Amino acid sequence: MPEKEKLRIDKYLWSIRLFKTRTLATEACKAGRVKLNGQNIKASHEVKVGETYNVSKGLERKIITVTGLLENRVDAKKAVEFYADLTPAENSTAFKSMFNAPMLRRDRGAGRPTKRDRREIDDLQEGYFTPPPPQGGTEAEETED
Repeated sequence: MPEKEKLRIDKYLWSIRLFKTRTLATEACKAGRVKLNGQNIKASHEVKVGETYNVSKGLERKIITVTGLLENRVDAKKAVEFYADLTPAENSTAFKSMFNAPMLRRDRGAGRPTKRDRREIDDLQEGYFTPPPPQGGTEAEETED
């Protein structure tokens, strides 16, 4: 596959299969979910080999480093060769997927849950659907020193 010297970030994210369509990749850039060195970037930003990007997609947060430029979308096995995934395992949402979440089943016809039932449900599901905490300390922790 010939490599191209200039490549837009939206096309790159689409070609390495981080986004299903190029339009979704463009919208993610416009919404500020793609960052380079903590700064939001436009969809027209030129990708360079060696740059590290933070990409947010729903609950999923990925840190990727560009190892090669890929102009066209290829199968997943080939696409992995063009980026390095630096996402820490504890930040990965793979283990927090909807399929692994605790399932609550209520008897049919039991009616609405009571306030007590609702609290028990919330306690059971706590932490499964909340985004991971931001990296770094808070201002309150820094001022205590």
